[in-house]
Amino acid sequence: MPENYLGSCLCARVGYQLLSSPRAVTHCHCGQCRKSHGAAFASYGAVPRHDLRIVSGESEIKSYASSPSVHRQFCAHCGSSLFWSRQTGDWADWICIALGTLDSTFSAPRQRHAHLQSRPLWSDFAEGCMLPGPGARSAGSLP
Repeated sequence: MPENYLGSCLCARVGYQLLSSPRAVTHCHCGQCRKSHGAAFASYGAVPRHDLRIVSGESEIKSYASSPSVHRQFCAHCGSSLFWSRQTGDWADWICIALGTLDSTFSAPRQRHAHLQSRPLWSDFAEGCMLPGPGARSAGSLP
């Protein structure tokens, strides 16, 4: 039986369900992710596209092409970042979920930080939290 995870945007107009546990949990420090989330980094987990179900507010989801092959999706009402995905090439059949929008409990035993060279000067994270954990994957990898 598949696991189910529920999530929503800030205003709760958009609701979604994941039919599998997010994988490839990554905390991305690149400039696009920082601007998209308004934070020092963005945390994402990937699921196969067919495991994402929009249960409410599909018409509220807007898309922005942040590069020729990557689209970011957000709630048009409250602005919550929800998903990003590649439209072509490797990983086009996966979608990355903004983990801060999950309403269900989620545990990620393997996590990694990406694009640390792009982290802002004002962030003063302890170096220990930037070290890759056991089983960490290289930058740019998904499940």
